[in-house]
Amino acid sequence: MNDKQFSKEQTDFLVYCIEMYKNKFNLSGSKTQELFSKTGADIYILNNFEALHTTGLEYTLDDIHGFIEGGNLPCQK
Repeated sequence: MNDKQFSKEQTDFLVYCIEMYKNKFNLSGSKTQELFSKTGADIYILNNFEALHTTGLEYTLDDIHGFIEGGNLPCQK
């Protein structure tokens, strides 16, 4: 990822997002992790934890998918 330190709460949320994204899009765990790493979605989730963890699951997954697809992102910094 990078050298920034993330809290356990942030990393737990990242794992949760990976699992939920995997289930929603019927992907394997390894494929989802590869996708998140390749696109930077993992860092996006960690950096936007404060905004994303307060929203509903569907909004969060749509936001992540928008990031991956390069669309408009409400939470992007």
